Amino acid sequence: MRLNGRCASRLSRRASETAHLGLGSNLGNPARNLREAVGRIEAVPGVRVVKRSPVYRTEPVGGPPQPAYLNAAIEVETSLEPAALLRELREIERAMGRRRGRRNAPRTIDLDILLFGRRVVRSACLAVPHPRMHERRFVLAPLADIAPRALHPGEKKTVAGLLAKLRDAHRVERTRARIGP
Repeated sequence: MRLNGRCASRLSRRASETAHLGLGSNLGNPARNLREAVGRIEAVPGVRVVKRSPVYRTEPVGGPPQPAYLNAAIEVETSLEPAALLRELREIERAMGRRRGRRNAPRTIDLDILLFGRRVVRSACLAVPHPRMHERRFVLAPLADIAPRALHPGEKKTVAGLLAKLRDAHRVERTRARIGP
């Protein structure tokens, strides 16, 4: 997803809203990268981390041969609009050494907005709910740990319901790694 001048939005809203974010890393020290990313997200004005999932080790999906990923999800309360939150996440990725290039390439950190309340957002720079989240066990498993009843507004099903019906055979296993208290 690219963010450019055409994707302007208000920086904040009056009321706080719940959003769910996906995190992934498979370069450097992935567990440390996930913890650092959560710390940086917590430092963003207008964003408060409410829940953190366990960390999962997952097989890469597509792309060149690469190491396994560590994936997690967090729930945040935010007063930012979706595009403003995306800008903050992209800045965190950049600061942590993420270089955008080939799709499904290895990365130091990947931060995605999975759900933003019950909103559906489609623009040149942002798609919420995340377009493929309902097809990916590495997204749904950690998200189900923290928000099993969250509703996917496009699919009209809960996260737990989507996970139960998923036919994705990619290996996903919970680790002992933590992304916070």
